[in-house]
Amino acid sequence: MRIEIFSDTICPWCYIGKKRLEKALAQRSDLEADVHWRAFQLNPDMPEEGVDRNQYLEAKFGGPDAARAVYTHVEAAGNEEAIPFDFDAIARTPNTIASHRLIRYADDQPGGQDAVVDALFRAYFTRGENIGEREILVAVAEEANLDPQAVRAFLESDEHDHAVRAEDVCARQSGIQGVPFFIVEGRYGVSGAQSPQVFLQVFEKVLTESQPDATG
Repeated sequence: MRIEIFSDTICPWCYIGKKRLEKALAQRSDLEADVHWRAFQLNPDMPEEGVDRNQYLEAKFGGPDAARAVYTHVEAAGNEEAIPFDFDAIARTPNTIASHRLIRYADDQPGGQDAVVDALFRAYFTRGENIGEREILVAVAEEANLDPQAVRAFLESDEHDHAVRAEDVCARQSGIQGVPFFIVEGRYGVSGAQSPQVFLQVFEKVLTESQPDATG
């Protein structure tokens, strides 16, 4: 079963949605999931060097206090999925193009994308690391069992840059306005960090429709 996930690497609900999808898949061990991560930028106009976190919170939410009210809800949802969010540790909101390029690079290796996405989420949300910086991304890649030297050479190039930006634009043109957004078997869209039960219902619908018509 093919599952495409449009996500941004600085989206906390994308981290939560990933965990909930994994719970659903764990309940359907009979399914062979073919998961692919797709690029979406929450901040497509973000400067390449990123911005100071407080400046970002001021522009997006009206300041740290307003942001804290929003993130309290996110933290509660994260606790349910055993995600130890530490938003106070984040000093800079990065441009996410390079991290998306790394995810696309990892698609050539079995399980590579999933491991890299996990490592990126951990680095940013639990350690407050700047995943817009090359050396941080190299360390993330090594944590995901990729060759750090090969990754460094890749990041120093512009490989996949155009493809990542085009994927983001295509997502918006197709009507995706927020993430996470899951597309199952190219037919069913699931918007947001839905519960495992929602994913299980979609899986069942796909499987039912794929069964040959016994009356035909």
